[in-house]
Amino acid sequence: MFFESLYGEKTYVLEYNQLTLIPETGIQFFFLFKRRVSMKKWAKKLTTAGLTLAMMTTALAGCGGDQPAGGNGGGDTTEAPATEAASTEEAGGGEETSTEAAAPSGDVKEFTMFIAMPGTEINDDNEIQQIIAEKTGCKVKETWLTGQTDAEAIGTIIAGGDYPDFINGGDAMMQLYDNDVLVPWDDYLDKYPNLKAFYTDEEWDKFRMDDGHIYWMNVFGNTLGESKATTHGDEAFWVQARVLEWDNYPKIETLDQYFDLLERYYAEHPTLEDGTKVIPYTMLCEDWRYFCLENAPEFLDGYPNDGSVIVDKENLKIVDYNTTPTAKKYFQKLNEEYNKGIIDVEFGTQTYDEYIAKLSTGGVLGMCDQNWDFNFTITDVFKQSGLDKQGCNYIPLGLTIEPGMVQRWHSYGDTLNMSSGVAITTSCDDIDAAFQFLDDLCTQEIRDLRFWGVEGVDYEVDADGMFYRTEEQRTKLADPEYKASHVCQYSYMPQYNGTSTDGKNANKPEEQTSEFFDTLAEPVVKCFEAYGVSTYPEMVGSVVEENAPWYPMYSYSNNMTTDTPGGVAWVKMGETKHEWLPKVVMSTDFETTWNEYMDAYNACNPQDFLDEMQVELERRAGK
Repeated sequence: MFFESLYGEKTYVLEYNQLTLIPETGIQFFFLFKRRVSMKKWAKKLTTAGLTLAMMTTALAGCGGDQPAGGNGGGDTTEAPATEAASTEEAGGGEETSTEAAAPSGDVKEFTMFIAMPGTEINDDNEIQQIIAEKTGCKVKETWLTGQTDAEAIGTIIAGGDYPDFINGGDAMMQLYDNDVLVPWDDYLDKYPNLKAFYTDEEWDKFRMDDGHIYWMNVFGNTLGESKATTHGDEAFWVQARVLEWDNYPKIETLDQYFDLLERYYAEHPTLEDGTKVIPYTMLCEDWRYFCLENAPEFLDGYPNDGSVIVDKENLKIVDYNTTPTAKKYFQKLNEEYNKGIIDVEFGTQTYDEYIAKLSTGGVLGMCDQNWDFNFTITDVFKQSGLDKQGCNYIPLGLTIEPGMVQRWHSYGDTLNMSSGVAITTSCDDIDAAFQFLDDLCTQEIRDLRFWGVEGVDYEVDADGMFYRTEEQRTKLADPEYKASHVCQYSYMPQYNGTSTDGKNANKPEEQTSEFFDTLAEPVVKCFEAYGVSTYPEMVGSVVEENAPWYPMYSYSNNMTTDTPGGVAWVKMGETKHEWLPKVVMSTDFETTWNEYMDAYNACNPQDFLDEMQVELERRAGK
């Protein structure tokens, strides 16, 4: 177990400028820990103070601040097992060098992994996991986030000192880095060509920390070959297909039009056929998922998902989306809808599980959320219950605050998020085997097993070599019990979108054009036909453009700590929005409450944060 009782443990934290010794439980420990200055950097500050002794200057400068952060400063350099090369092309961000996993020798090596995201554990005797183990010589026991935030969980693990072999700490990766528990990748990457080929050298360099080393990789958002995207994996305002059908598929461009549609539909359909009360609109405010409430203003103004700020391209200027005129209009609209009874009265207190449970009933008409935050779960639930045939599937809409605006809800290019990813800890007793497993997971043979499954069991191959599934196979793969016993995606390990190395098939079934259309519920097909589109990105209708070199700015802000004034402001801004935005939405006097919120927000010194983001923007832009 990675979560142990911490009561009585002694932990040093820096509460802004106060060093405190606290015996507390793990969760209580977190709320101070997230504001701590890393002991590594605190030690550097103490060293700097000591430099006032002039005769010690040279000695201290020679031993302070240059020590690599990753324990052994480079890790074991034992030669890695050979990888069969199917291509002699130089590795470089999308051209894998082997299509098959390295042949294992001896017994299966079992690794552990903690993922700071909610997830579902698979059975110990999972069939595809066993096949992968036979081909690679390794298997991984995954443990998922339960009942804590990512920072709470990682703080608990660090305090307990019991680390898994692999770890993805989500937005708490910096805690792991600051505590010297991650293995540097620099001396390993060249030995594992499939893994190194996942990114170009330039992209790998973007993962380097302030000590010059690479400690993790983000496993998502990487397209191999031709893009085959059919889904909108980003944020949107979502609405059930049946609501659009009821109103003869209207053109919905703005926030006002969206809520007008929900109001009118709800007036005629206050309950489901089984008596379940309809919720026209809900929001998720729990922990980091409060983006479902707070970040819509940047999109409504037509900007892409830089996450923490708006970037004014014309002037290369950071803009605070929390204080724009659109932000006030947006929250005033939510306030109006709440007081009309359109917004879920429990939105401010519901947990993620409660939110998913509500969506699963088919009774929630709409919400603002990221596709990955709900749809993977909801789609299978709807298929199992038949709600997909009733039009309960959600359709993404790219709304703006005013009609006729260009919008960027959908991102067409790959997104390189350097702030988090999979890492190997210093507790791993066979680092080379861990890297070899990551390398094997990048091969086409293992990717097909992870995402398509077993040929003849989970998919078929036609005369032209194209993969497809039968309706029986699709039904089985929507069954949670079957998935737990059979499917093993290693979903937080390296993976590609785009095209298989065979040049035909998509790396993932949901991007296979024929499979995508064959799995669409009839109400969604009718919706697409009515709007003249064939994919979800077309439905969103964002402008097609390349991502800017600084995109996304959240890959910087996610790793800010309270070592800087901007980091302190960032933490305070988040806490203030968590506290005040639900109050703003539920207020019976919007203007007064909004002004009180603005006072509290400005007291956080957000300009300190914006100034640091401006420096980073200019660095990324090459100024």
